[in-house]
Amino acid sequence: MTVTELLDRAHALGSDPRNTNFAGGNASAKGVRRDPVTGGDVELMWVKGSGGDLGTLTEDGLAVLRLDRLRALAGVYPGVEREDEMVAAFDFCLHGKGGAAPSIDTAMHGLLDAPHVDHLHPDSGIALATAADGPELTARIFGDRVLWVPWRRPGFQLGLDIAALQAANPQAIGCVLGGHGITAWGATSKECQANSLEIIRTAQRYIDEHGKPEPFGPVIHPSPPATERRARAAALFPLVRGLCSTDVRQVGHYTDSPEVLDFLARAEHPRLAALGTSCPDHFLRTKVAPLVLDLPPTASLDEAMARLRVLHAEYRDRYAAYYRRHAVPDSPAMRGADPAIVLVPGVGMFSFGKDKQTARVAGEFYVNAVNVMRGAEAVSTYAPIPESEKFRIEYWELEEAKLRRLPKAKPLAGRVALVTGGGSGIGAATARRLAAEGACVVVADRDLAAAEKVAAELNGHPHLPPAAGVPGAAGPSAVEPAGRRGADTAVAVAVDVTSEEQVVACVRQAVLAFGGVDLIVNNAGLSLSRSLLDTTLDDWNLQHDVMARGSFLVSRETARVLLLQDIGGDIVYISSKNAVFAGPNNLAYGAAKADQAHQVRLLAAELGAHGIRVNGVNPDGVVRGSGIFASGWGANRAAVYGVEEEKLGEFYAQRTLLKREVLPEHIAAAVFALTGGDLSLTTGLHIPVDAGVAAAFLR
Repeated sequence: MTVTELLDRAHALGSDPRNTNFAGGNASAKGVRRDPVTGGDVELMWVKGSGGDLGTLTEDGLAVLRLDRLRALAGVYPGVEREDEMVAAFDFCLHGKGGAAPSIDTAMHGLLDAPHVDHLHPDSGIALATAADGPELTARIFGDRVLWVPWRRPGFQLGLDIAALQAANPQAIGCVLGGHGITAWGATSKECQANSLEIIRTAQRYIDEHGKPEPFGPVIHPSPPATERRARAAALFPLVRGLCSTDVRQVGHYTDSPEVLDFLARAEHPRLAALGTSCPDHFLRTKVAPLVLDLPPTASLDEAMARLRVLHAEYRDRYAAYYRRHAVPDSPAMRGADPAIVLVPGVGMFSFGKDKQTARVAGEFYVNAVNVMRGAEAVSTYAPIPESEKFRIEYWELEEAKLRRLPKAKPLAGRVALVTGGGSGIGAATARRLAAEGACVVVADRDLAAAEKVAAELNGHPHLPPAAGVPGAAGPSAVEPAGRRGADTAVAVAVDVTSEEQVVACVRQAVLAFGGVDLIVNNAGLSLSRSLLDTTLDDWNLQHDVMARGSFLVSRETARVLLLQDIGGDIVYISSKNAVFAGPNNLAYGAAKADQAHQVRLLAAELGAHGIRVNGVNPDGVVRGSGIFASGWGANRAAVYGVEEEKLGEFYAQRTLLKREVLPEHIAAAVFALTGGDLSLTTGLHIPVDAGVAAAFLR
């Protein structure tokens, strides 16, 4: 056995969402290695550690345990009432440094008498596992080749149960775990993988050949065309995001995949959605049940919004009652009563999480759940595990311990930023800083290629620019690795801020990408250095159109979203020292910047009652990386001041009090200072970032 074989198998199985969900399932291999202490042989097991993902598993993500010690735990196992204690006991079975932290499924792999074991969550397997007559179906489809294991919460006892069944049935290649998934084993890695795929594909083939053609019933809500559907989604999404952020601010993901639209179009979706999901990995991500809008797509937008508000309040009450029904004195505190999944017939699914990946993966898991329901209803009746068992999983102390181990959230976690002029200079630096502080970022620029380059960098793929606009709106493909798609940090959007139509479209794309917007940076700008007599009407109009009109349009359209979300927000204007300082040959630019500066004061006064803060940053002399300076402004200003263009930054620095050059990163730092939380009671403020220009001191 080699670790490489195990990783190859894990990648092959985990990269296909038909086999298992993102970060779900497990794979292991056993082998003999030399014990560096005794010099003798020792039998070890390599198994995916807690929280890992099969599709991207590395050797560092494997836990390494001594089998003799792991199996010896059966002799001290205190029973199901205390089986959570066994996870801590796994630490005493680790070999050497042990690698990753062992997961709850470790016993399932170690107690089985097979060199290679897979535990997976395929849609077809869970369809059998959640069918009302799952045991009979399993026997009918597989005979004695695949066994049925009744529902039991993952843990040591489940490992003992499977091991006993395997020992009594040497002909078996695997089992269906009631309410949960499948487990398969083999003498070699190839055999184990083949057995896993045999179970998955045989189950799917049976469903396809013997299932009812319309398991969700007849169509009652036909889906509108894509353009109409997504326009309605963009109109509803900020409201829904705001409601679902009642306890903790959430990022959203929109899915209008064929699976979701078909489910919501059919008569049985209210009954099935109310039953919730079953596989522990599913409802840990999607909560016990979704919120479902009980209106047809033909209902007016106002009706839909009013009904969503009522349903959200009812959902919170029901969730709190669910918690009270099942909580015991040592249960973890209720984590929040907002839904993670909101289903809207004719529109699709909104899913939510602490960040974009969490929100997207929650949506992917619910698509898995829809596929499970379809399969179970096709050949039987969908019958997930009882609500009490769901609660035991959701509020399991071991899951709570995982949450406690997570790193502290960054200051801008859960927030969505829109940066105009984000493709270069101050805008690009600001996008980078906000992303580094935890925000999702919409990089908006007239130069789409430049915006794509910045967005790709923020997504960790500097050489692979993402598609502009909304990533993943159509949902996951059948074979693309789950949980590893799309732009989870940034999207690029083309926008000319002088165009009302383009600004509206830009904000709509931001909403569809992340659910809304919280932090707007009006940075798009340009300058033409002209004397009064040389300034044409076109010069004047262009600069006012981009900076005064453009900032107004962006602020107005994003304010619509901020008000609908009703969770506050920030608007930051990148103005200029020239808003307050009168310099030569600079009339149109300075006047436009003064317009921006007063917009800050006016909007701060108007929007403050809604928790929306409006502030400004006044830079000066930001030469390096600046799109404005590169487009000819630098050459003009250098000529005005009688210096070489390449030394313009040094010239600006020497005329300041601090004698330091101002860089784009300094402006980005000011934006973060205004929005990161420490100045939460500040609005209507302009911060000079000019290294000290006395003539531009604010008075």
